[in-house]
Amino acid sequence: MIDVVVVSRKNEAQDICSYELACVNDNALPGFSAGAHIDVHLPGGIIRQYSLCNHPEERHRYLIGVLKDPDSRGGSQCLHEQINTGDRLRISEPRNLFPLAHQARRSLLFAGGIGITPILCMAERLAHNDADFEMHYCARSSERAAFVERIRNSSFADRVFLHFDEQPETALNAARVLAQPGENVHLYVCGPGGFMQHVLDSAKAQGWQEDSLHREYFAATPADTSNDGSFSVKVGSTGQVFEIPADKTVVQVLENHGIDIAMSCEQGICGTCLTKVLEGVPDHRDLFLTENEQALNDQFTPCCSRSKSPLLVLDL
Repeated sequence: MIDVVVVSRKNEAQDICSYELACVNDNALPGFSAGAHIDVHLPGGIIRQYSLCNHPEERHRYLIGVLKDPDSRGGSQCLHEQINTGDRLRISEPRNLFPLAHQARRSLLFAGGIGITPILCMAERLAHNDADFEMHYCARSSERAAFVERIRNSSFADRVFLHFDEQPETALNAARVLAQPGENVHLYVCGPGGFMQHVLDSAKAQGWQEDSLHREYFAATPADTSNDGSFSVKVGSTGQVFEIPADKTVVQVLENHGIDIAMSCEQGICGTCLTKVLEGVPDHRDLFLTENEQALNDQFTPCCSRSKSPLLVLDL
């Protein structure tokens, strides 16, 4: 854990604030790579993940951008309403679940709304490395688009395309941009679920291969749990068997019996709770594993995923 102070807080766009964080003792912060995020520990025991959006060469600060989500589960609301310049927070060291493929011949970056945070960091890194890329940034309006002035003043401004709903002539034509995928060209997308699905579906329709598609979700779409039933989980090391009722997650039941699994997002996005499956068939409901990884059925996210088989044996 790292103790940091909020050096500055800035309104970047409508309902979006940036927070500049520095180590309380002025030490250099751990290095990070483009696409990395940190866990931010907030009052009330809330832990949320936020992508780093400053240049990855910087060690004196971390910069995060936070959208005040009207459907907030407490994290963004807490930051916007309670955290100000001078306040102290605890954060984790950076982790990267959304890394650049540095061997790529060309990169296409797509950001929707607050999804600009990791994408902007990627653009900074690619420009620094003199790599071939272009970036598409979509938002409902110019007032809701964060870091636009920073982008316009950047060395890569001529490679950025802005798409605002209020300006129909700027609408993103994903099929055209993604037509005829080239060899060793990689796509990165982050933003609202519907936006991401549109970009990914457009890419697949144009013949893009799964291993060239990279994504990071900020929130999971609410799952339909009306048909959920119960199943059992067996702890591989002890043989203990616990029933998981329809209204409880695996993590909740195991925690009630003194078996703690590290967890952060609670939505199957961050991969913190990823657990190896020894027997059984998981019902994958995460957004962390790729489709190919889910098909292996050898690991799952117990914070949200369930089971298709009556019993799951876990490597715990």
